Amino acid sequence: MIRARTFIDAKTQSHSNAELNWWIFMRISGMILVFLILGHIYMTFIQVSESDATYTAVVGKLANPAWKFYDWLILALALMHGTNGARYSIEDYVRTRPNRAWVKGVFYTVVAIVFAFGTIGLFSI
Repeated sequence: MIRARTFIDAKTQSHSNAELNWWIFMRISGMILVFLILGHIYMTFIQVSESDATYTAVVGKLANPAWKFYDWLILALALMHGTNGARYSIEDYVRTRPNRAWVKGVFYTVVAIVFAFGTIGLFSI
């Protein structure tokens, strides 16, 4: 795991290109998620009055493919970002290799199920 704050430090600490790429992904996805979620909050809770926030209004909004993609992008990036952060924690706290593989396998399975259900739920409306 890379514990660097700058790209140069991360490059010297990385054992593989994959770790360095995940380090870069965490920084970029975090910034993208901040703006996506702030935009979502603004458009969902500030731009629309409370009386207009009905099931019909949400279904009408999600009839537009751009909104579906926007919400799916939040789902995908948030799950990838959170999964990678959890992977760091699993590597830190689960000491033995067989236990680590078992915990990661169960965790990745749960994340895949959540992603599948989220995608199905979003695109079935």
